[in-house]
Amino acid sequence: MFDVLMYLFETYIHSEIEMQVDQDKLTNDLTDAGFHQEDIYNALSWLEKLADYQDGLVEPLLMLNDPLSVRIYTEQESMKLDAECRGFILLLEQMQVLNIETREMVIERVTALDTQSFELDDLKWVILMVLFNIPGCENAYQQMEDLLFDVTDRVIH
Repeated sequence: MFDVLMYLFETYIHSEIEMQVDQDKLTNDLTDAGFHQEDIYNALSWLEKLADYQDGLVEPLLMLNDPLSVRIYTEQESMKLDAECRGFILLLEQMQVLNIETREMVIERVTALDTQSFELDDLKWVILMVLFNIPGCENAYQQMEDLLFDVTDRVIH
Protein backbone atom coordinates (compact mmCIF):
# COMPACT_ATOMS: atom_id res chain seq x y z
CA MET A 1 0.00 0.00 0.00
CA PHE A 2 2.78 2.46 0.87
CA ASP A 3 4.36 1.88 -2.55
CA VAL A 4 1.07 2.89 -4.16
CA LEU A 5 0.93 6.05 -2.05
CA MET A 6 4.48 6.96 -3.00
CA TYR A 7 3.75 6.35 -6.67
CA LEU A 8 0.59 8.47 -6.53
CA PHE A 9 2.28 11.29 -4.66
CA GLU A 10 5.23 11.45 -7.02
CA THR A 11 3.22 10.93 -10.21
CA TYR A 12 -0.03 12.80 -9.66
CA ILE A 13 -0.24 14.75 -6.43
CA HIS A 14 3.20 16.35 -6.19
CA SER A 15 3.30 17.39 -9.86
CA GLU A 16 2.70 21.03 -10.64
CA ILE A 17 -0.09 20.12 -13.05
CA GLU A 18 -3.64 20.68 -11.84
CA MET A 19 -5.67 17.69 -12.86
CA GLN A 20 -8.84 15.83 -12.03
CA VAL A 21 -8.39 12.09 -12.19
CA ASP A 22 -11.26 9.65 -12.53
CA GLN A 23 -10.95 6.99 -9.83
CA ASP A 24 -11.67 4.14 -12.27
CA LYS A 25 -9.03 5.41 -14.69
CA LEU A 26 -6.60 5.86 -11.82
CA THR A 27 -7.26 2.32 -10.61
CA ASN A 28 -6.66 1.00 -14.13
CA ASP A 29 -3.44 3.02 -14.43
CA LEU A 30 -2.21 1.66 -11.10
CA THR A 31 -3.12 -1.89 -12.09
CA ASP A 32 -1.24 -1.41 -15.36
CA ALA A 33 1.74 -0.16 -13.33
CA GLY A 34 1.76 -3.52 -11.52
CA PHE A 35 0.05 -2.75 -8.22
CA HIS A 36 -2.41 -5.19 -6.62
CA GLN A 37 -6.12 -4.31 -6.33
CA GLU A 38 -6.14 -4.52 -2.54
CA ASP A 39 -3.14 -2.19 -2.22
CA ILE A 40 -4.75 0.26 -4.65
CA TYR A 41 -8.03 0.24 -2.74
CA ASN A 42 -6.26 0.71 0.62
CA ALA A 43 -4.11 3.56 -0.72
CA LEU A 44 -7.09 5.38 -2.22
CA SER A 45 -9.03 4.94 1.02
CA TRP A 46 -6.03 6.29 2.98
CA LEU A 47 -5.90 9.35 0.70
CA GLU A 48 -9.65 9.92 1.02
CA LYS A 49 -9.31 10.05 4.80
CA LEU A 50 -6.38 12.44 4.44
CA ALA A 51 -8.52 14.62 2.16
CA ASP A 52 -11.17 14.75 4.90
CA TYR A 53 -8.72 16.85 6.93
CA GLN A 54 -8.34 19.22 3.99
CA ASP A 55 -12.09 19.49 3.54
CA GLY A 56 -12.59 20.12 7.24
CA LEU A 57 -14.69 16.98 7.64
CA VAL A 58 -12.40 15.63 10.34
CA GLU A 59 -11.16 17.79 13.15
CA PRO A 60 -7.87 16.77 14.73
CA LEU A 61 -7.79 16.39 18.46
CA LEU A 62 -7.40 19.85 19.90
CA MET A 63 -5.17 20.03 22.92
CA LEU A 64 -3.74 22.77 25.02
CA ASN A 65 -0.19 23.61 24.08
CA ASP A 66 1.66 23.44 27.36
CA PRO A 67 5.42 23.80 26.82
CA LEU A 68 6.03 21.29 29.61
CA SER A 69 3.75 18.62 28.16
CA VAL A 70 5.12 15.52 26.48
CA ARG A 71 3.35 13.33 23.92
CA ILE A 72 3.00 9.78 25.21
CA TYR A 73 2.65 7.27 22.39
CA THR A 74 0.27 4.33 22.60
CA GLU A 75 1.55 0.81 22.18
CA GLN A 76 0.19 0.67 18.61
CA GLU A 77 1.83 4.00 17.74
CA SER A 78 5.13 2.90 19.27
CA MET A 79 5.06 -0.29 17.22
CA LYS A 80 4.78 1.76 14.01
CA LEU A 81 6.98 4.66 15.06
CA ASP A 82 10.32 3.59 16.51
CA ALA A 83 12.40 5.88 18.73
CA GLU A 84 14.11 7.45 15.70
CA CYS A 85 10.74 8.33 14.13
CA ARG A 86 9.34 9.69 17.38
CA GLY A 87 12.49 11.77 17.85
CA PHE A 88 12.14 13.16 14.34
CA ILE A 89 8.53 14.15 15.02
CA LEU A 90 9.69 15.95 18.18
CA LEU A 91 12.44 17.70 16.21
CA LEU A 92 9.90 18.90 13.64
CA GLU A 93 7.71 20.23 16.44
CA GLN A 94 10.67 22.11 17.90
CA MET A 95 11.46 23.51 14.43
CA GLN A 96 7.77 24.47 14.13
CA VAL A 97 7.33 22.41 10.98
CA LEU A 98 4.66 20.44 12.84
CA ASN A 99 2.24 21.78 15.40
CA ILE A 100 0.09 19.73 17.76
CA GLU A 101 -2.70 19.30 15.22
CA THR A 102 -0.49 18.33 12.28
CA ARG A 103 1.54 16.02 14.53
CA GLU A 104 -1.64 14.17 15.48
CA MET A 105 -2.70 13.98 11.84
CA VAL A 106 0.66 12.48 10.93
CA ILE A 107 0.48 9.93 13.74
CA GLU A 108 -3.08 8.99 12.78
CA ARG A 109 -2.16 8.56 9.11
CA VAL A 110 0.92 6.48 10.01
CA THR A 111 -1.09 4.13 12.20
CA ALA A 112 -3.64 3.77 9.39
CA LEU A 113 -0.96 2.41 7.05
CA ASP A 114 -1.21 -1.29 6.34
CA THR A 115 2.49 -2.03 6.46
CA GLN A 116 4.70 -4.09 8.73
CA SER A 117 7.96 -2.23 8.18
CA PHE A 118 8.04 1.53 8.60
CA GLU A 119 11.21 3.60 8.66
CA LEU A 120 12.22 7.22 9.09
CA ASP A 121 12.27 7.83 5.33
CA ASP A 122 8.69 6.54 5.12
CA LEU A 123 7.67 8.88 7.93
CA LYS A 124 9.16 11.85 6.09
CA TRP A 125 7.00 11.08 3.07
CA VAL A 126 3.85 10.72 5.19
CA ILE A 127 4.60 14.08 6.82
CA LEU A 128 5.05 15.62 3.40
CA MET A 129 1.73 14.17 2.20
CA VAL A 130 -0.11 15.44 5.28
CA LEU A 131 1.35 18.95 5.08
CA PHE A 132 0.63 19.10 1.34
CA ASN A 133 -3.05 18.43 2.00
CA ILE A 134 -3.61 20.85 4.89
CA PRO A 135 -4.56 24.43 3.99
CA GLY A 136 -2.27 26.99 5.59
CA CYS A 137 0.69 24.61 5.90
CA GLU A 138 2.52 25.80 2.80
CA ASN A 139 5.55 27.10 4.70
CA ALA A 140 5.77 23.96 6.81
CA TYR A 141 5.45 21.88 3.63
CA GLN A 142 8.30 23.82 2.03
CA GLN A 143 10.50 23.35 5.11
CA MET A 144 9.76 19.62 5.12
CA GLU A 145 10.41 19.35 1.40
CA ASP A 146 13.75 21.10 1.91
CA LEU A 147 14.62 18.62 4.67
CA LEU A 148 13.58 15.65 2.55
CA PHE A 149 15.33 16.69 -0.63
CA ASP A 150 18.40 18.32 0.95
CA VAL A 151 21.17 16.71 -1.05
CA THR A 152 23.85 19.30 -0.42
CA ASP A 153 27.14 17.87 0.65
CA ARG A 154 27.91 18.58 4.26
CA VAL A 155 31.46 18.95 5.41
CA ILE A 156 32.23 18.00 8.98
CA HIS A 157 34.72 20.36 10.60
